Amino acid sequence: MNRSHHRLEVWQLSMNLVEQIYAMTQGFPAEEKFGLTNQMRRAAVSIPSNIAEGSAKGSKKEFCRFLLIARGSLMELETQIEISERLSLAPKQSNVLDLLNTIFAKLNGLIKSLQDDGRLTSYV
Repeated sequence: MNRSHHRLEVWQLSMNLVEQIYAMTQGFPAEEKFGLTNQMRRAAVSIPSNIAEGSAKGSKKEFCRFLLIARGSLMELETQIEISERLSLAPKQSNVLDLLNTIFAKLNGLIKSLQDDGRLTSYV
């Protein structure tokens, strides 16, 4: 069964980001298992989860609200990636940051388009 959010490129890209974050944090020290590793994974998982949940709500206002939550989780993850780099837990993650920037732009575009014209059905 294919759900409407599966067709959203921003959801697909954020699922890819989850995979990359899990791979990246796999190499973190064991003492970070319940710290940064857990926080980064939770923030990453929150992004496509909120996109999916919002798309199922059926109203433009609710969808936008969940997209804004997803965008907040994305910025939280960006901060955590920078922390992991500053603490030398991970090398500079330019490919992950590029994907993060793409998702940010797509979320912003989707939010703006829903706020401007309200045609939720044209995006889901």
